[in-house]
Amino acid sequence: MLTAITRAVSPAIVNCELSFIPRQPIDLNIARAQHQAYEQLLGTLGARVLSLPAEPDLPDSMFVEDPAIVLDELAVIFPLGTASRRPEAASLARAISKFRNLEHVTLPGTLEGGDILRIGNRLFVGVTQRSNAEGIRQLAAILAPHHYEVIAVPVSGCLHLKSAVTCLGRETLLANRAWFDTTPFAGCDWIDVDPAEPHAANALPLASTVLFPASFPRTRARIEAAGFGVTPLDISELQKAESGLTCSSLIFRTEVPERSGIGC
Repeated sequence: MLTAITRAVSPAIVNCELSFIPRQPIDLNIARAQHQAYEQLLGTLGARVLSLPAEPDLPDSMFVEDPAIVLDELAVIFPLGTASRRPEAASLARAISKFRNLEHVTLPGTLEGGDILRIGNRLFVGVTQRSNAEGIRQLAAILAPHHYEVIAVPVSGCLHLKSAVTCLGRETLLANRAWFDTTPFAGCDWIDVDPAEPHAANALPLASTVLFPASFPRTRARIEAAGFGVTPLDISELQKAESGLTCSSLIFRTEVPERSGIGC
């Protein structure tokens, strides 16, 4: 069974961290409704959704992907690149500990899950303002006994690696290739975002479909033309908080067959 850990939208989301988009007013009621629709869709597609309560003092806390990665063998908890967000990890770690043993990256290393793109046993990790070389070094050391390869990828022009590239399945990458070094991804197939939709590279494959923001219809057409089924979802209010679709959940198998994890 798939489990998806999510967290309700903080009432303080209007004070969220922003790096690459201008600040706009966020309607809290609409943001909450869009996030609930996201959770309901995860459930419809077969995931058991574990929704954690909102953190009133942590504006970005709905982005549960950032403080951790959950693999088949273990979970790793991260010190986030923004100091004010680091308290998000504690309650998330407690929830994950019911399913996995925990390891920790420690300061001065910083790491965020939005910078980690898994394709099989390879973890591509963005070198960004949020994830540094020491954090990547520690992650590689933690995962080496489990035979994962950790590969650093320089990123520019966006918040996280997965703001620039995600995997749709069949080793096909949806990408804005202007924002990261593509060299480590040799051998993969590419679908480029439409030039009019530079932020359209973040998609979430689940079950037999690809969850994709409704605000990027041109890129959606490219994904469908490549033979992927797409389920559009309106996250327009959440996008004002620099949200994508991968960052609002941690999805993993509760019962783990050998080397079965969520990947490309």
